[in-house]
Amino acid sequence: MSGEPMNISDVFGLSEDYFGSGNNSSDYSIDDSTLLCSLQEVRTFSGLFVPIAYSLICVFGLLGNVLVVVTFAFYKKAKSMTDVYLLNMAIADILFVLTLPFWAVSHATGEWIFSNATCKLMKGIYAINFNCGMLLLTCVSMDRYIAIVQATKSFRLRSRTLAHRRAICFVVWVASVLISGWTFTFNQKYEVHGSYVCEPRYQAVSDPIKWKLLMLGLQLLFGFFIPLVFMIFCYMFIVKTLVQAQNSKRHKAIRVIIAVVLVFLACQIPHNMVLLVTAAQLGRMNRSCQGARLLGYSQNVTEVLAFLHCCLNPVLYAFIGQKFRSYFLKIVKDLWCVRRKQKASGFSCSRLHSEAFTSRQNSETVDNDNASSFTM
Repeated sequence: MSGEPMNISDVFGLSEDYFGSGNNSSDYSIDDSTLLCSLQEVRTFSGLFVPIAYSLICVFGLLGNVLVVVTFAFYKKAKSMTDVYLLNMAIADILFVLTLPFWAVSHATGEWIFSNATCKLMKGIYAINFNCGMLLLTCVSMDRYIAIVQATKSFRLRSRTLAHRRAICFVVWVASVLISGWTFTFNQKYEVHGSYVCEPRYQAVSDPIKWKLLMLGLQLLFGFFIPLVFMIFCYMFIVKTLVQAQNSKRHKAIRVIIAVVLVFLACQIPHNMVLLVTAAQLGRMNRSCQGARLLGYSQNVTEVLAFLHCCLNPVLYAFIGQKFRSYFLKIVKDLWCVRRKQKASGFSCSRLHSEAFTSRQNSETVDNDNASSFTM
């Protein structure tokens, strides 16, 4: 999936940076009913649908991922690298969804109304945290593969990686910054046909089309294909191992893994197919006007579907586990306690927190080193 939101002008090549002639009739096949290809219907749809969808994703993504962070911070100690990755993924998703209101406003108004510095900052934060989330998703797959498939050989390795968890997570974040570094360089606020946009601009390079394709290719590589390959490889062997194991909970674990893979594919494949079509269309003349409109609608819908994945991560990787559900209930009870502490007689919120902390200590003592929120 793309590591940044794409505006209508990105999809159709409205910027003279790419084609030199802007949005004129020579770029499209002329319909019998009109002399020009109007994309106003697509822009109207984008201005209504995208802001509402982004707002909902922001609210629910923020709620779910904040609960994950609170759970790890106050109720459950990270006991495996999977837990460490989940905590970092929740942080990345929180920062990711916090940029969505800016893009919702941009779609609603039809232009970028913020400053050039805000444009670079939002594009950069957006790309870094999205790419970090995808790399962490890959790390979760690898850690579960080591823990389940290589269980007899993995104890020492997993102990070492857990001891160096800060360094490993630091490397993941640095890699995300390096992958996304180009967004700070090329993205800027500039005027196109009387409206300001926040998009990549390649005027300083000799061949803008090739640069655009290169950047899009890197986004597809690190944002979709690499995570997909690792997930398929790791989860395929995990399912095989669980099927062969004599474990009463194996069927539930298999269902969870299949759900993880299917949700990832359902969210990511449509948008990445649209990005591939967009890449194939760059620089082409005589494009169908109806095809351009269809590509615009598809871009908006599939992008929203892809971003929905950050809302589903807490459900798939955390709250679907029985332990996380119990911690979530403790959070609700504590919040209810804080709200009612003035009214409840003879009941102390500190006592409830102490009981929760004691329960956390006891559960962590009982749990084995292989436990994580991913396991059932």
